Amino acid sequence: MASVTVRGFALCTFALLDFAFVFITGADFIRFVSFRAIYHNITGETTLCQDSIPWSVALRDSSVLRSLGVDLGLLALFTTQHSLLAWPPVKQACQSVLGVLNRAAYCFTTAMALQILMRFWQPVTGAPCLWSVRDAPWNIWFPLLCFTLHFLCWAIMCSILIIFDYPELLGIKQVYYECLGLGDPLSHKSPRAQRLFAHLRHPVCLELGVVLWLLPALSLDRLLLAGALSAYLALAHSLDKQDLAYLSVQLNRKLQLFAEPQGGSAADPQDNNNHKQK
Repeated sequence: MASVTVRGFALCTFALLDFAFVFITGADFIRFVSFRAIYHNITGETTLCQDSIPWSVALRDSSVLRSLGVDLGLLALFTTQHSLLAWPPVKQACQSVLGVLNRAAYCFTTAMALQILMRFWQPVTGAPCLWSVRDAPWNIWFPLLCFTLHFLCWAIMCSILIIFDYPELLGIKQVYYECLGLGDPLSHKSPRAQRLFAHLRHPVCLELGVVLWLLPALSLDRLLLAGALSAYLALAHSLDKQDLAYLSVQLNRKLQLFAEPQGGSAADPQDNNNHKQK
């Protein structure tokens, strides 16, 4: 009995520490993708690019090429980790070794790969911007508009993660169910829901795309980041007609629940039939 308690305590401790690390990494990623670039555009604190340098000169600059090579390697590290550990043979092997901690370990390694990417990312300041809003009054209003839209997109993404059961996405629910002896939480869902979760790896593609591309100034390293992550999201998208039909049915059910009048009048005809049968 004591060994079971110690095991459960160890599992819960790891799951909670993993949740804290993933949460901190998510906050850092928001700062890295959104607030840092927009803040620099509003304040002019640092130079994001050099429009006076021709592209033919910038693309032959060794410092520019070195920075792009480092950034490309960091993106390759992240996408390799994120895809390799989700590959069914590797996923099954990790499941056999890690057991109930498999999902939490996947989230931990993803957060670690993101931390490495953010810490060692090399801005390319020796090349022109692909676009830059610098004419008054748009040099003030457009960054503020970008900030507002970024804030709304991140709020929507957080809401979607909550709707899609974020404790299960982060591996906390698996540990909780294991401690209670309830098995895998995914096994309690319907087959169509399990199929959807198997295909829906990234439920926030549209919002993340807006955050990646909508900026007052697009530097060369940001183009590499936005293009690589957008391509990865597009390639990882595997929803089909059955998944979309299931999502449509679930959405209609939710809308019907909100549309029903208070007092449960929708259930009255069935209740009357039951009374008549009695």
